[in-house]
Amino acid sequence: MTPGADGGRVYRVHWVPGTDTLRGTCHCGAQRLAEEPVALWQWLLDHPRGHHLPTVPAADSTGRQAVPA
Repeated sequence: MTPGADGGRVYRVHWVPGTDTLRGTCHCGAQRLAEEPVALWQWLLDHPRGHHLPTVPAADSTGRQAVPA
């Protein structure tokens, strides 16, 4: 888990170079790829709370899976 400066959770969104794809990483380490920023942020903010172990990355609507950071 990645704590923020105030002890809160940190969510990261990175652009995947050479693509129109964004990679979102939850505070638990789970990752998801998306081309739409709103869909990615919705997944990050709706992601279950209270979990500690990374889950298997889910495929996005195109069937692609997240790539390791």
